[in-house]
Amino acid sequence: MTYYNLGIRRETSADIATRWLPEVSRRLPDGCDGGLVFSFGVNDTTIEQSQCRVFFDNSVKNANQILTVAKGLFPVLMVSPPPIADQEQNIRTAELSQQFTEVCRQLYIPYLDVFRPLQASRVWMDEVAAYDGAHPSSSGYSQMAELVQSWQAWQSWFT
Repeated sequence: MTYYNLGIRRETSADIATRWLPEVSRRLPDGCDGGLVFSFGVNDTTIEQSQCRVFFDNSVKNANQILTVAKGLFPVLMVSPPPIADQEQNIRTAELSQQFTEVCRQLYIPYLDVFRPLQASRVWMDEVAAYDGAHPSSSGYSQMAELVQSWQAWQSWFT
């Protein structure tokens, strides 16, 4: 198995909407057996110039567009955006995550909520706060990986 992490810091769903398909197409050409896992949203909820970088309606439209096209090409999973150290932003992110849940439900795409369990995790939250406010160190990422690894939708890809 080969995997590619195509995340770029500070990118929003609008940024991802413009670049995901060309990048995936280069890595998974026609006839290639593959699957796509998406996770975005925290950067959309960041406040800049007194407003969210991407309005919720646009975030939802971006997610719907990305996931609709993606599921026509490969099996698709989506993981919620994780919490960060900013509690005000976490309120916005939790709300956006709920909207992503509905998008995925309508598209029959499995959606994993990592937001709530990671927000309840002292390891995740302490490491995020100690580093840059958004990213944990290895123990925090291990907790996220355990959530994904124990997810039935993820496991079904490997049976």
